[in-house]
Amino acid sequence: MASATLQNMLFLFTFAATFPLLFNASYGFYPKLLNASLAASDSDWSPAGATWYGSPTGAGSDGGACGYGSSVEQPPFSAMVSAGGPSLFKSGKGCGACYEVKCTTNSACSGNPVTVVITDECPGCVSESVHFDLSGTAFGAMANSGQADQLRNAGVLQIQYRKVACNYPGTTIAFKVDSGSNPYYFATLIEYEDGDGDLASVDLKQALDTDSWQPMQQSWGAVWKLDSGSALQAPFSLRLTSLDSQNTLVANGVIPADWVPGNTYRSVVNF
Repeated sequence: MASATLQNMLFLFTFAATFPLLFNASYGFYPKLLNASLAASDSDWSPAGATWYGSPTGAGSDGGACGYGSSVEQPPFSAMVSAGGPSLFKSGKGCGACYEVKCTTNSACSGNPVTVVITDECPGCVSESVHFDLSGTAFGAMANSGQADQLRNAGVLQIQYRKVACNYPGTTIAFKVDSGSNPYYFATLIEYEDGDGDLASVDLKQALDTDSWQPMQQSWGAVWKLDSGSALQAPFSLRLTSLDSQNTLVANGVIPADWVPGNTYRSVVNF
């Protein structure tokens, strides 16, 4: 009986000590704290090198090797973008992936993470296994308030990074038809994917084909193409498979029968 009573007292003491940790000051539940293996701080951060390019308060480039064009300067990207070294760009398969980056190695560093999207390639960024060539805006965002210029003056930093889920509230996946598309060749830029952000594969289904999906090929960056050799029958449905999680999503009839090269067609779906 004494042993059972002692065990009960120990349980109540442990529960009382742990319970407050499951909630923050705003009474938000933190279920990850229930897993002791996730309790260690910074365990999921990795080291990387960082530089910046372009205008100090710009988007780095006018669109970059992923093909996003002027979208990089506009919401939801809002110039918080980066070119990636080979291990991040992944020959274009890394386009659209989201990462948190932070710095602590300079007195101007805030230590607070900011989220950036891979929109460009830095083929010469090979001094480290992972390298971010950030836009001036994104590099400065890692600084303490009022010290963005001081941090940019450092030029090169050692930072920490981790991949995170992309999240574009209220934004659905968009398809910008390549200007070179025609009845026999269809290519499209794909942008604003939630979740992984990057894609492993894209498939196309024609209007009169109820069952068969035709695999598209990555053309360059975030542009995917289908060179069919015969006239394609729109409207087209597109099936996207994310790179890491292998989640699949279908945008039914997203490309209309009267599609026009150069036009952008927004779906009603996202991951």
